[in-house]
Amino acid sequence: MLRFAADASVYPAPAGEDRCPLSSRPIVLLSAWYQCVRGCPGRYDVFDVIYRCPACGGLLEVVHDAAALAERSSSEWRELFTGRARVGANTQYPIPASGVWSKWEWVLPQLRPENIVTLGEGFTPLLPAPRLASSLGLDDLWVKQCGVSHTGSFKDLGMTVLVSAVAQMMADGLNPVRAVACASTGDTSAALAAYAAAAGIPAIVFLPRGKISTAQLIQPIANAAHVLALDTDFDGCMRIVKEVTRDRSIYLANSMNSLRVEGQKTVGIEIAQQLGWQVPDWIVLPAGNLGNISALAKGLALAYELGVIDRLPRLAAAQAELANPLYQAYQTGFQRFEPVTAGATAASAIRIGDPVSYEKAVAALRQFDGVVEQASEDELADAAALADRAGLYACPHTGVALAVTAKLARRGVIEPGQRVVVISTAHGLKFTDFKVGYHEGALADVVARRRNPPVELPADAEAVRVELDQWLARAGHQLDERQQTTIQDRLGWRYEQV
Repeated sequence: MLRFAADASVYPAPAGEDRCPLSSRPIVLLSAWYQCVRGCPGRYDVFDVIYRCPACGGLLEVVHDAAALAERSSSEWRELFTGRARVGANTQYPIPASGVWSKWEWVLPQLRPENIVTLGEGFTPLLPAPRLASSLGLDDLWVKQCGVSHTGSFKDLGMTVLVSAVAQMMADGLNPVRAVACASTGDTSAALAAYAAAAGIPAIVFLPRGKISTAQLIQPIANAAHVLALDTDFDGCMRIVKEVTRDRSIYLANSMNSLRVEGQKTVGIEIAQQLGWQVPDWIVLPAGNLGNISALAKGLALAYELGVIDRLPRLAAAQAELANPLYQAYQTGFQRFEPVTAGATAASAIRIGDPVSYEKAVAALRQFDGVVEQASEDELADAAALADRAGLYACPHTGVALAVTAKLARRGVIEPGQRVVVISTAHGLKFTDFKVGYHEGALADVVARRRNPPVELPADAEAVRVELDQWLARAGHQLDERQQTTIQDRLGWRYEQV
């Protein structure tokens, strides 16, 4: 196990360098283990090849020694994490260069530093969005840009942990793992392929043929993964990969593997950190396989337990209307869950009818007084277009979250003056077909109210002047600068850049 001094920041030092000095306080041993989410007795090694409880078949979760973590005070944790963020990529040490591994004590403390596989994930921008807020009927809106990451999605946060753990398993030779595998709607496969390539670990990805964007398909191909395009949907791919990974030599990398949650949980902690350790009133995020919302809740709950934050936000899970099993269960008070056959939503990464992490997500929503809402294809496309017009470049899944945010504000669930953070889970550049289809008016069930097709003109200056005069008149682009205020004045925000 890694060791740290209770009041000193101790990183594993590179060869030839001294460690940071230890204090006179006792050295605290940190550890984490697997445990059944349903409460079955038994602990399991996080470096073992195990995904479900042997007793009941339920999902496992990584449990940390909270007493050991509590040896450091809340102010010490805040100071430590803030200091690592400021150092960032300029440090010679491997841990702070990553938003995930800057919080390694809360992630996977038994991992040896030489086995960390990082591609600079985390520390993504948290942007105030006052123009978009006004369009959606909000007073205080922020967008967490998780797509500004190595492979263009939040999946990097979890994959750095999983692949690092596999690297340690293979280095120690204590189990038969020879490759990693996942089923994917696009983003998971891209992240797994990239991190596995960085570690030199063979990767296998199962994709639903013809159901993901070209940009998502090419990423694992480029990173030399073995790509299997199956004539089924994501749920069909998931069934097959679970069967294949019964062979312990192929390690399952989907979100039923709880190691990924440990990386993804850092996003909530990072949001609070970027807001000066203040917690927003709401966090809204797209919901598909439901690993992300359970991860978000897990990180925030740990921060609250250790006193690093003083309250919990409310959570809103946003589902596409064509793939909405969580929403339907929510309508019954979570008394009944039935898988659905997911329809052809533009939000392809959440086109999932039988989510693996349903139980964890329900627990998270109950703990955080959460809600579930859905968005139609028209609503998600319109919300994404609104975001684009405010300077973002939103993926369709972020469109789902923004559309749901607007619905909740209209109904008064999100109250005036409340601070809302929407998690943008992927970069819009991965969904060029969605953008092109919208502006060509070619998306099914979508009225493209904000289409902005190019205007074709002859190469004539006078024709151009006429068009520009008409456009300026229509758009009303004349701004009275005397009435403009800074973003800071409008929002009164405090933002700690990391």
